[in-house]
Amino acid sequence: MIKVQNLCFSWPSGEAVLRDCSLAVQPGEFCMLLGTNGSGKSTLLRLLAKLLQPQTGVIEIQNPVGFVFQNPDHQLVMPTVGADVAFGLAAEKLSFKEVGQRVEEALTAVNLAHLQRRPIYALSGGQKQRVAIAGAIARHCDVLLLDEPTALLDLDSQLELVAHVQHLVKSRGLTALWVTHRLIELDYCDRAFLLEQGQVADQGDPQRLKRNLLAVK
Repeated sequence: MIKVQNLCFSWPSGEAVLRDCSLAVQPGEFCMLLGTNGSGKSTLLRLLAKLLQPQTGVIEIQNPVGFVFQNPDHQLVMPTVGADVAFGLAAEKLSFKEVGQRVEEALTAVNLAHLQRRPIYALSGGQKQRVAIAGAIARHCDVLLLDEPTALLDLDSQLELVAHVQHLVKSRGLTALWVTHRLIELDYCDRAFLLEQGQVADQGDPQRLKRNLLAVK
């Protein structure tokens, strides 16, 4: 579902971010990508979402792809919940009824159907992230890319969101790659990748990676 081979990326200044980076995420997997600040996590996610272009290497990813930003205020553009979820459907030439059905289905999937008319400004941070995820579900995205979506949330909201994404992956057959630096979130994923200096330094069982990283601290 996601395959990266020998990926390299540098900023125009010449600063290398990714160096011969390779990884693969299988269909239906919920994987997490860890690493220190500057390791290339967010850059890799933006390359997968085609927001950036690599210098060399190969990216294969199943479309359509949904991207969830760290700060949902950078992503939610419409005044109400329902209108924002519907916004991403504008290019699909759907009837008014079909749009309504897609919005209802997507908001039900993230347990926000009762807030369809709620103003975006009146939502909590966790609810805003779920609206962003609902936008991807409404577009029938097969892949979710999530860039530290719990960074601005309190602990209870963090765990609620990651558990919800875990449930969506399992119940709807989605594939998800979630960037994080919080080790507690590894309890919810199937596999994890550790990115160091632009390369995958370790991968596999999330609990093993968690133990190794805790031992280093």
